[in-house]
Amino acid sequence: MGYNSLQACLTDLEKNGHLLRIKEEVDPYLQMAAIHLRVFEHEGPAILFERVKGSKFPAVSNLFGTLDRSRFIFRDTLDKIKTLIDIKNDPIKAIKHPFTYAGTALTALSALPMRTGRSAPINFGKTTIGALPQIVNWPMDGGPFVTMPQVYTEDADMPGIMNANLGMYRIQLGGNDYVQDKEIGLHYQLHRGIGVHQTKANAKGQPLKVSIFVGGPPSHPVAAVMPLPEGLSEMTFAGALGNRRFRYFYDDEGFCISADADFVITGTVMPHDNKPEGPFGDHLGYYSLKHAFPLMKVHNVYHRKDAIWSFTVVGRPPQEDTSFGALIHEITGSAIPKEIPGLHAVNAVDAAGVHPLLFAIGSERYTPYVKERHPQEIITIANHILGKGQLSLAKYLFIAAKEDNPNLNVNDIGGFLKHILQRIDLTRDLHFHTRTTIDTLDYSGEGLNSGSKVAVTVAGDIKRELWTELPSSFTLPKLFVNYKMAMPGVLAVEIPKNIRTSDVPLMLEILQEHLAGAELSGLPLMVLCDDAAFTAQNINNLVWVTFTRSNPSHDIYGINSFTEHKHWGCRGPLIIDARIKPHHAPVLERDPAVEKLVDKMGEKGGALHGII
Repeated sequence: MGYNSLQACLTDLEKNGHLLRIKEEVDPYLQMAAIHLRVFEHEGPAILFERVKGSKFPAVSNLFGTLDRSRFIFRDTLDKIKTLIDIKNDPIKAIKHPFTYAGTALTALSALPMRTGRSAPINFGKTTIGALPQIVNWPMDGGPFVTMPQVYTEDADMPGIMNANLGMYRIQLGGNDYVQDKEIGLHYQLHRGIGVHQTKANAKGQPLKVSIFVGGPPSHPVAAVMPLPEGLSEMTFAGALGNRRFRYFYDDEGFCISADADFVITGTVMPHDNKPEGPFGDHLGYYSLKHAFPLMKVHNVYHRKDAIWSFTVVGRPPQEDTSFGALIHEITGSAIPKEIPGLHAVNAVDAAGVHPLLFAIGSERYTPYVKERHPQEIITIANHILGKGQLSLAKYLFIAAKEDNPNLNVNDIGGFLKHILQRIDLTRDLHFHTRTTIDTLDYSGEGLNSGSKVAVTVAGDIKRELWTELPSSFTLPKLFVNYKMAMPGVLAVEIPKNIRTSDVPLMLEILQEHLAGAELSGLPLMVLCDDAAFTAQNINNLVWVTFTRSNPSHDIYGINSFTEHKHWGCRGPLIIDARIKPHHAPVLERDPAVEKLVDKMGEKGGALHGII
């Protein structure tokens, strides 16, 4: 089957018990987001908000809230798509097994975009930006945002849909200095296809035409976030995944219009025309702050007769985009490892905000004739990973040798870190990259997009038995009042709030003097934090605090540290300063009054009773 609209998908979900209708009027300012967050946390159904305050359009969220629901939506095509991606990454397979893959090429060909007439449903009517659901997710957000958009642009040198880019970049609909209904903000980060298109348009001194699709068949938003192999367009992928060709036409002004979308916003971005965008509660669990980003001048806002606004809520993982990520991983499988020789697995750790932390497993085969294995090939692999697309935005990369444990799993956070900490040689295995690019949304560095990286490369036998509890003889100076084992080999140490960053070196001198001569081999890592109990509460808190609140070049220290031939290392425990610094962005916090409203909806007789 193939859904021809978002409404068709929702009808199918409701028929099979995957949809919740909320009939009472809800406020798009914080309340809708709060409802979504609670339902998602309880692995609840997709949510259809029938009456959105201030808008005539209903809205839906949590469509991809669980991996099982995503599998249900694409139950007829998922296996074919996995095979299609597999072949695109390894064409030799099709030659070796022609009968196994015989129908796959036809799947792609039959999914080619189809130009259609202008009598498409999207042409039912026009509206304004202000008439759309003005959804604000977090209290400090700069205004309402589109959080599930499909942003379409074409290449100025190679126009047409087959060379176009479809990406998911957030859109600010109002607030700040935007002229209501005439201007909106277009935020996109490093390594995005739209950046190439804008660069070419700027070079020609011409406006970049942008079409923003919202809603439509569920395969369309999935296509917008897929890291596709070279030569496979997002629109073709959407057709193959949705079992329905991507239908489009061009309006009178030459903008590409998705014929099956629920809404299409068209507009132009002029060269170097920017306005402040943000703040916005983002997927690291903090606000991305206000910065200058491209300004889009609105031309038209089209909608279909039964239009439904599609949105999600972005925040500290896990969120709906976590389920998105799980679906992408299921579809792409081992695509990235196949592109990097010697790489067996890589995981952008969701609990740490995705980009800050990567786990990887590689082969260590350079000197098999040497008895004691040490990092060589995996250093080469690490450099390759940190030069690969969006993986290059990572700050911390931990890579281990497959030969040391064939059963090691990059998705087991605690197990993987334990493997690393048991084997790491702190005098040898830390490789820094300073003054380089990091994720746009990460404020732990020196400025926007600017920070550092460290590759931790570990190979060889177990070197130490990790402490699972502190020895009775272990103490810290009086300055460090609260500390707690967070996991084997890791101690969370709470720092008094009045300690400034400039005081850290002196504080570490005190710590080093106190620990001089102590046996600390079972404690390879100490994490300085604002709240030891919270940090040590579970593994997700540990990695979120440690890797989102630190910049490797500035915040990594060590007991008995040294620099030798420009290589930094330490002979005692590694120390990561993961306190919130003055230049960091604020943590996302929910509004207590709105939370009470949602609590009431969960009571007997309420719309969320039995779900939250």
